[in-house]
Amino acid sequence: MTLLQEIERHLKRSGTAPSVFGRHAMNDPSFVRDLRNGREPGELTIARVREHIRAATPRATDAR
Repeated sequence: MTLLQEIERHLKRSGTAPSVFGRHAMNDPSFVRDLRNGREPGELTIARVREHIRAATPRATDAR
């Protein structure tokens, strides 16, 4: 799964707007739009975004 696919899945599940996600994850509200238009993120960016998604995704154990 590509980073963009992971982001799109997260956006759908969380109901987060792409610009809000970009602002929170990368301090760049155009980040998702740029990825959709072919931007190729580096390894550090990929790691940062994946960590943001992981931290923002509630776990089943968190609901207890």
